[in-house]
Amino acid sequence: MKKTFLFGLLAGSLLLSATSCSNPDIKSDEDVATEPLPPIPAAPDTTGGKTPSANEATREINAVNATEDIKKMQPTM
Repeated sequence: MKKTFLFGLLAGSLLLSATSCSNPDIKSDEDVATEPLPPIPAAPDTTGGKTPSANEATREINAVNATEDIKKMQPTM
């Protein structure tokens, strides 16, 4: 008896939640944007105007090269 009662409550809650999701006052075609979106702005230049060398574009990404890059970025003391 308890199992059928629980299944009945579950079915009733699903029925109520499904009927409460639909609202006849809201039309689905009203929320559609009719104007085109503005263009995406250009990405900011974070290189400081420096151009990458040809070697950097074809260089393999591995631990040795990453360590060298980190050493180049560290301030010298």
